This record gives sequence, structure tokens and C-alpha cells, in this order.
Amino acid sequence: MKKIKQEVFILAFCIALFPPIWAVLASHVGVTTGAVALICAGLYVTNGNKVSDGVKISLGFLMGDFWAVFALFIMHYLSFNKDINLFITLFVLGGLGVIISSLLSKWVFCPSLLCGWAIGLTILAPVGYGKLGTLPVQIGAAMLVGVWYVGVGVNKIQVAIEKCFGGKNKNE
Repeated sequence: MKKIKQEVFILAFCIALFPPIWAVLASHVGVTTGAVALICAGLYVTNGNKVSDGVKISLGFLMGDFWAVFALFIMHYLSFNKDINLFITLFVLGGLGVIISSLLSKWVFCPSLLCGWAIGLTILAPVGYGKLGTLPVQIGAAMLVGVWYVGVGVNKIQVAIEKCFGGKNKNE
């Protein structure tokens, strides 16, 4: 059987403790989309836990959230059938999203824009454009929590715990 490294146990503890704290708090601060934080933290971690990219990852997620609302707005007002509306909207906004994030790559991380757009559409499309309410704001808040609390925060705590136990961290 494979031996589990100390870092894995520390990470397991941090993931077992901190995201559930957010899950409980989210409902008390009016955020019904709390699980979005875990998805966004996953993308942050996949990018290498780089705090230096935190702002552009965050801006990408927020732009993706806006992109989802914008897509629903466009589809609501296009006069073709539903499938054609969907295709045209996704085609145009997908292409523009990649081009805009490329032009603004210092400020916007393209994968987080696309992921944020997908998250937003997944949650918002069933609700419909006319009934969005505060859902886009809740999604955006959960995205920021994912990057900064679950991503950056948990990593910083994990590194501190590893130092206490004399372990070396690969992020140093």
C-alpha cells in the first residue's frame, strides 16, 4: 500500500475544515451558490496556487459571471428559435471572451473567464433572464471566496502548518 505523505494529511485537514466553514456561513450571508467557491478554488490551485495570479483569476471569474448574464440577455431578445439563439450567443460570446481576455491577459485569466461563464450559465439559465435577482452577485461573491479564502487562504494555512511540523513546502 502507498504511504500517504504528511502534506496530504495537512491538506486533507485544511479542506475538511475551511470550505465547510464557508458552506455554513454562505447561507447566513444570503449566498445560495456557496459551492461555486470550491470550483473556483480548484481552478486557482490548478494554476499553481500563484497568489500573483489571484487578481486576474478573480477578474476572469467575475467577467465570466457577467458574460453569463449578458448571454441570457442576448438570448432573451434574439428572435430566432431557441437552438439558433443559443448557438449564435455562445459562438459570438465564446470567441469574444477569448479575444478580450487575450488582449487583457495582464488583468483577465482566460480559463477563469470561460469557467466563470460556464458556472454562471449553469446556475442562471434554468432561472431565466427575467428572474435573476441577486444570483449573479451571489455567484460573484462565491467565486471570490473560492479564490481568496479557499484557494489562497487554505494554501497559506497549509504552508504554515507544514512549517510547524518541519515539513518542506513545494511552493516555497
